[in-house]
Amino acid sequence: MGAISPQREAASRARGALAHQGPGRRAVARATLPGGPLAPGAARRFVRATLAEWTDNALPGTELLTDRLADDATVVVSELVTNAVVHAGTDVDLQCRLDRADTGPAGPAEEPQAGDAADLVLEVSDHHPRRVIRDDGSERPYGTPEYGRGLRLVAALSAEWGISYRTGAKTVWSRLRAGGPAAVEEQIEAYGGEQAPEHGVRVADLLAPEPGRGARPQDHDWVSRGALTFLAEASDLLAGQLDEDLVAALAGQLLVPRIADWCAVWLEDEVTAWRGSDRPPGAPGPRLARVWHVSENRIEELRRALEKDPPRLSDTVRSRAVPVPWPGGGTPDGTAAGGVPGGTAAGVVPSGTAAGGMPGGTAAGAIPGGTGAAPGVGGGADAGGVPGGADAGGAALAYRLLAGGRPMGTIVIGRAGSAGFPDEVTGLVEDLSRRVALAIGAARQYARQATISRVLQRGLLPGAVAEIPGVRSALVYEPCDKGGPSGDFYDLFPAGDGRWCFAVGDVQGKGPEAAVVIGLARPWLRLLAREGYQVAEVLDRLNQLLLDDATEAADAAARALVATGGPGLLEPEGPQTRFLSMLYGELVPVEGGVRCTLVSAGHPLPLVLEPDGSVREVAAPQTLLGVIEDARYTAETFELHAGDTLLCVTDGVTERRNGSRQFDDDDGLATALSGCTGLNAQLVAERIRRLVHEFGPNAPEDDLALLVLQAE
Repeated sequence: MGAISPQREAASRARGALAHQGPGRRAVARATLPGGPLAPGAARRFVRATLAEWTDNALPGTELLTDRLADDATVVVSELVTNAVVHAGTDVDLQCRLDRADTGPAGPAEEPQAGDAADLVLEVSDHHPRRVIRDDGSERPYGTPEYGRGLRLVAALSAEWGISYRTGAKTVWSRLRAGGPAAVEEQIEAYGGEQAPEHGVRVADLLAPEPGRGARPQDHDWVSRGALTFLAEASDLLAGQLDEDLVAALAGQLLVPRIADWCAVWLEDEVTAWRGSDRPPGAPGPRLARVWHVSENRIEELRRALEKDPPRLSDTVRSRAVPVPWPGGGTPDGTAAGGVPGGTAAGVVPSGTAAGGMPGGTAAGAIPGGTGAAPGVGGGADAGGVPGGADAGGAALAYRLLAGGRPMGTIVIGRAGSAGFPDEVTGLVEDLSRRVALAIGAARQYARQATISRVLQRGLLPGAVAEIPGVRSALVYEPCDKGGPSGDFYDLFPAGDGRWCFAVGDVQGKGPEAAVVIGLARPWLRLLAREGYQVAEVLDRLNQLLLDDATEAADAAARALVATGGPGLLEPEGPQTRFLSMLYGELVPVEGGVRCTLVSAGHPLPLVLEPDGSVREVAAPQTLLGVIEDARYTAETFELHAGDTLLCVTDGVTERRNGSRQFDDDDGLATALSGCTGLNAQLVAERIRRLVHEFGPNAPEDDLALLVLQAE
């Protein structure tokens, strides 16, 4: 762990000085920590040293700092940094500052003056790297995102805490009340965030960049620029997201707190969603995928309230805004908040127009002609979540998520203490909802294709590798494209009569075309071997089979061309020749070792490592399979004695590139294998795999397969 390097706030400040030093005497300090296991300890020391120095310098607000607050801050920063290191692994930016107690999480930091209540704010930012898309087929039931026990502890100690996402950075922040314990909020009716942006402001005030000199915030161009900036940021974040739950999470983080106090996203079931209201009894309904609130402490309460009464929008509603009841705002007689009868609260407003400044609509949660308070909810900041004792309640709007005419789900947003959303907000969220729907549709399409590819890949490879008496085996198999079938394949199976057969192959191309060839070759290998054919005879017949199959495919394409008078099934480049390289062999345990018979058909030649470290090739190169009619293959036989190791690889190993060099240049593979002297089969396979990965600065660009067989 290197030294912590606090960042400077002003150019005139001395290098390495804390931000609170100098003329401004501002109580704020920053540090950047390497993303390693020592980061939490360094963060704890930094916070304690910072608080002590603030107190010694008598900065504004430090009279409220106590030993208890310092202890809480140490625990919180330790958990926040640990969370960032575990889940992101990048460098961590830490900021510690004193703010006025009434400064919201989304508002600008304000230095406390004498006599002001103060909050100690801790912010931990990481640069959340691109994560691997889940490739397991398991269901992910909805639940609280598991951040670990640490953030549960943060929630218990903080007056408020939350997460903010920006392009390339994620910040988890916590506000600790100086001079008093964190207030516990228990009223489920009040879902508006106390620290949300002021209600009633224009969308440009929330989203647009600061206007230039001479520009007025009311200028139309400046307002439009704010909306476009927001939509551009949203499009950038949603583009390429291949997990529908992640899309739902991003939607909530985009809307809260800049536009709404809270947001909920329901996702429709893919199978039954198209039926709409006619779905059969017992069919799965919408799934509450994500709930987001300006105050993290209220998310679970809000989720429970929303699960009791999910939105049920009419099938005639497209993507426009529809008012829905405020959560927990229903009255005993079944009338929803805002005077909307319970039977139509979640449907289209009878007048046919939406709330939020749209003509004819009444916002759910707002009493017509009145105060904007929902029934049964008292006033005051604690109830309504609006500072200053404004009326409680709020407005909630629902938007259907439609992509290609198919329902993807529903977004519901809410703002406390407001009789409705401005027109520009409803229109902006409608535009955002279309982008979210398209992103969900793309994620589902990717998930379907990934599932098909996983099932197909599973069927193209053996379910288990056979164990051979007197031989230890090890296998490495790494497809380059995790989302599609690989062009490499392997097999190791018993052939009967004391024989075991193995194969390592590489098909021309990748994807479905490669899968067709593998699906043809591997079953025929097993069948011919178990029928008693010798090694060379198996490849003779497999070669003819591939040629016959290619001829049949060409004939079918030609017939389609004649029948339709057009291209029909003919591919743009014409019928593709299907060929592959393969190393195929047979093992027979004998006294003192194993007899091996093999053929290399256009494949990288196998190598044998002897106990003294010498390496030799044990086959001659022969023609690819599926290229030459009536090709005849010749097998070679040798013995593996105790301690001998046979290495079989695909060209993903030998042709691994680093600039203009390849891994097997100057007998690089033989040299690497010679360095494995004395290792068992598993360690040999792992060492070769590691050397291949380390050969170039980037990840391998081809499929990689290698099989190690070692005589005991």
